Amino acid sequence: MHAWLCETLEGADALQWKELPTPQPGPGEVRIAVKAASLNFPDLLIVQGRYQVKPPLPFVPGAEYAGIVEAVGAGVTQLAVGDAVAAVGATGGFATHAIADAARLMPLPPGFAIEDGAAFAFTYGTSHHALMDRGRLKAGETVLVLGAAGGVGTAALQIAKAAGARVIAAASSDEKCALCLSLGADAAINYSREDLREALKAPTGGKGPDIVYDPVGGALAEPAFRAIAWRGRYLVVGFAGGAIPALPWNLALLKGAAVVGVFWGDFARREPQAHAAGLAELARWYGQGWLRPVIDQRLPMAELKSAYARMGSRQVRGKLLLVNA
Repeated sequence: MHAWLCETLEGADALQWKELPTPQPGPGEVRIAVKAASLNFPDLLIVQGRYQVKPPLPFVPGAEYAGIVEAVGAGVTQLAVGDAVAAVGATGGFATHAIADAARLMPLPPGFAIEDGAAFAFTYGTSHHALMDRGRLKAGETVLVLGAAGGVGTAALQIAKAAGARVIAAASSDEKCALCLSLGADAAINYSREDLREALKAPTGGKGPDIVYDPVGGALAEPAFRAIAWRGRYLVVGFAGGAIPALPWNLALLKGAAVVGVFWGDFARREPQAHAAGLAELARWYGQGWLRPVIDQRLPMAELKSAYARMGSRQVRGKLLLVNA
């Protein structure tokens, strides 16, 4: 097998494509022939030692991938050789083969494209947990999605629409706003040239959004919170903007609003049954045509460094896929 190996925490440029022994699955594990893997923002952080999960060196990055079960370890009864599966973990996907815990895999039902499977669970799982579980989204409410053209943003937009919400997409360019409108957003705001707080008044009738979905952080957080509706829920998803904001606590008091943390990875570990139920609902919605991953580019696995560079420059719309021939 071959894999991209992270041997130092010096970023993507230090990764090395190396030949390694093909591993054998242990008890409860399977070996997957990786067909496709997607690049997510945590993959950028983990090779710099800046992510909350810090695997021991050396490791193979790649948190999300899909492929075909090639071998099963002792005790694995729910999967068989030849099954199509999607995997989400901290590491392992940027390779030709990977070992995964069978209990944490998402079997792909008939009709579920493997490439979509490689770009699905991480972003849609995060957004479903955020909106439906932590945010308690109800049909008819208004959701503001920050960073709406990115991977989790496009997923959040589609999930909110599937749940019957009205969606305002906020993104950093007119092109990204156009993409969001094509995905079903009811309104779009280019926050690189519009005042976010002011721009939210017209599409919400001055009420503000009921839910703010924020994977960006930074300078957008305070104006978004100041615009939130009474009893609003502010979902803290991540900090792709780089800076972790500090909000004045009186804003939560004045709006009767809640600041809600979203940590999908730990949710999946601590509440596996709820996690599995969420993925099952997402798979049903995919089958009904309500959800489709937005694929920015498909690149050969050997071009991983180019994918990292594109993500680092904030050019990605939806998800970047790395594919094995």
